[in-house]
Amino acid sequence: MLKEYKTVSDVYGPLMIVEDVEDVSYDELVEIQLQNGETRIGQVLEIQEDKAVVQIYGGGSGINLQETKVRFKGRPLEFGVSEDMIGRIYDGLGNLIDDGPEIIPDKSLDINGQAINPMARDYPDEFIQTGISTIDHLNTLVRGQKLPVFSGSGLPHKELAAQIARQATVLNDDEKFAVVFAAMGITFEESKYFMDSFRETGAIDRSVMFVNLADDPAIERLATPKIALTAAEYLAYEKDMHVLVIMTDMTNYCEALREVSAARREVPGRRGYPGYLYTNLSTLYERAGRLEGSNGSVTQIPILTMPEDDITHPIPDLTGYITEGQIILDNDLANQGIEPPINVLPSLSRLKDKGTGEGKTREDHAATMNQLFAAYAKGKEAKELSVVLGESALSDTDKLYLQFTNRFEEEYVNQGFDTNRSIYDTLDLGWELLTILPKSELTRIKDPMIEKYMPEGE
Repeated sequence: MLKEYKTVSDVYGPLMIVEDVEDVSYDELVEIQLQNGETRIGQVLEIQEDKAVVQIYGGGSGINLQETKVRFKGRPLEFGVSEDMIGRIYDGLGNLIDDGPEIIPDKSLDINGQAINPMARDYPDEFIQTGISTIDHLNTLVRGQKLPVFSGSGLPHKELAAQIARQATVLNDDEKFAVVFAAMGITFEESKYFMDSFRETGAIDRSVMFVNLADDPAIERLATPKIALTAAEYLAYEKDMHVLVIMTDMTNYCEALREVSAARREVPGRRGYPGYLYTNLSTLYERAGRLEGSNGSVTQIPILTMPEDDITHPIPDLTGYITEGQIILDNDLANQGIEPPINVLPSLSRLKDKGTGEGKTREDHAATMNQLFAAYAKGKEAKELSVVLGESALSDTDKLYLQFTNRFEEEYVNQGFDTNRSIYDTLDLGWELLTILPKSELTRIKDPMIEKYMPEGE
């Protein structure tokens, strides 16, 4: 029989103080019954002698200190998992919201996950095709990697997220593939966009969606990615599935963390965020990976909007430290109407070399990737020079690089949000663009490969 407490002494924001508690532990699930019969859940944040600090999912509004009853459940917050989750839509706390039948869970799992022995991790080295040329060819995503997308205000990161969710697949693999999509603090219009996009394209049939809206209590945002990752880990490590987790927007998650930290009256760190922001983010990002002895994997694409487009802001800065690269969306490209506006030069996938090459993509992948990078960088320099001095000041070779850069942006980068290119289509397009340059400029590719793959008559 669980002991019932009526010793709530204070409520401020999403936090509640319960006094005279016994045998209560950190992260323990709390059931809160209000005076009007409404029940909310919470989680123990802190224990100080006989006082417990509880964060309330659903917020602290309407709580009567004298009449509220509190029960500590003796276990952490859990989420009921089953393979039937696929194709379903949940709210940010793991409650079904799609009007479908209830799911009978196979088991209930702690949303904080289990600590993984680093020695049990397997190295990420299998190519995941997103159908987006600038990612697949130049900043390759591999199975088990965490590769964030850094976006600015007003840039089309939601369209990119939906495109990746629709198109992502593991090549040359018969294992089952699933997408876990976690949206935090998004508007109703954004939520409708994602749901309609998934349903219209059939992507919902292999997806699990968790949606936390902007008008939901901010405190619930802290649970959403944990619940989504719990679902992903179950599908990956117990059902041997390849799972791609897309989390948007991590900035909203961090803002909720800052709000709770301020309510706890903690000493703020950089830009008002708590000093443990790095540790907190790492507990989410490090739940990606592959395990030895398991066929399944969890791959993460966290999406975050950089406040004031500042890449040195604590959220993108710390995310960059923890993850293996970044995909950067660019305002200038977006203003030119290029979709998706991915700036390939500052973008990076640190594991791209592990997931490419013969047997994974194609033998010419790395060579053409390096050549396209080098040619585009040189073409951008020529473009800047032509703005200052005029195109007449450019050498004949520089003019070819300028032509290459313009076509590269218009044809290669600007594929739109509805085009799904295979890696082979992308490689062939790269070769076609390289025909603009003299053969003497193709210093990153060996002659036998040029003879084998360069289009005829060029």
